[in-house]
Amino acid sequence: MNKIPMNMPGLVQRYIETNGIRIRIAEMGKGPLVLLIHGWPELWYSWRHQIVALAAAGYHVVAPDMRGYGGTDAPEAVSDYDIEHLSKDIVGILDVLEEETAVLVGHDWGSVVNWTTALLYPDRFTALVNMSVPYYSRGEMSVIDLFKSQFGDNFYYILYFQEPSLAENEFDANPRGILSRLYTSPETPREVPELTDPKMSAGGMIPRLGAPKVLPPWLSQRDLDYYVSEFEQAGFRGGINYYRNFHRNWEITPQLTNAQFKQPTLFIAGAEDAVIGGATADGLVKFMKSAVPDLRDVVLFPKIGHWVQQEAPEETNKALLKFLDWVK
Repeated sequence: MNKIPMNMPGLVQRYIETNGIRIRIAEMGKGPLVLLIHGWPELWYSWRHQIVALAAAGYHVVAPDMRGYGGTDAPEAVSDYDIEHLSKDIVGILDVLEEETAVLVGHDWGSVVNWTTALLYPDRFTALVNMSVPYYSRGEMSVIDLFKSQFGDNFYYILYFQEPSLAENEFDANPRGILSRLYTSPETPREVPELTDPKMSAGGMIPRLGAPKVLPPWLSQRDLDYYVSEFEQAGFRGGINYYRNFHRNWEITPQLTNAQFKQPTLFIAGAEDAVIGGATADGLVKFMKSAVPDLRDVVLFPKIGHWVQQEAPEETNKALLKFLDWVK
């Protein structure tokens, strides 16, 4: 294991086996179980501030490296990253820990996984907190078909990720290049992108993103070095395979059409997060309310971007703890 940059007394990292793979988990604290599920391209370490705060508040906090990331196994087959495998990984963590239920918290792809996992296994999760990615009810066509109709021959990263080997070969050759360009804040000053041709055929993703002139205030050089070292070892293929299952996930979950969540739910995002596209809290409530009838709150932090729990850790922790106290 690479040395953790942040001093986290009481943190334990260990490996568990479930659902046919070995998963690295980071855990701290005693009490009701809270699972923290990271997104792309992240690690358990993306929750470093929440792990400490939640453990101090009396919770048993567990943050895994998800399938394909960090110290967790990365199976070869693309289909091994579909939503059935990912949701069973999460439920399997509960089983290994001998816990009947948990509160499920996610960010980015972690939110995507958590939304579906909470629907597939409603009795295992007592409450739900998702960040950055709101719930999209299952539509009449998969998002991949939708994106193809929208973008055509133009570059869009999710469509780029569908091409075999392209994205992981680019990112594996320059982990620092892609991570430093993604881990930024809305106000981070950038160099002019090297590639401005909108066509997919013109090139990959890294040159389309202007290099940051400085690190954002929430990310130290040691933090970035840790992320880079972990992705140098694990590679990017596993995380990109999540995107390659968008269409398959739509095909294998027809039972989730018009599904409703039974869990009390909190949604958190940065107001400047491109994923929510400038949506207001009221707009997000209206968008999700029919599928998430017990949506307790939507919290948007001004001037904060996509990496909300790292960009605004104190505000995120306050909202999390308020919600957890609410649903006890």
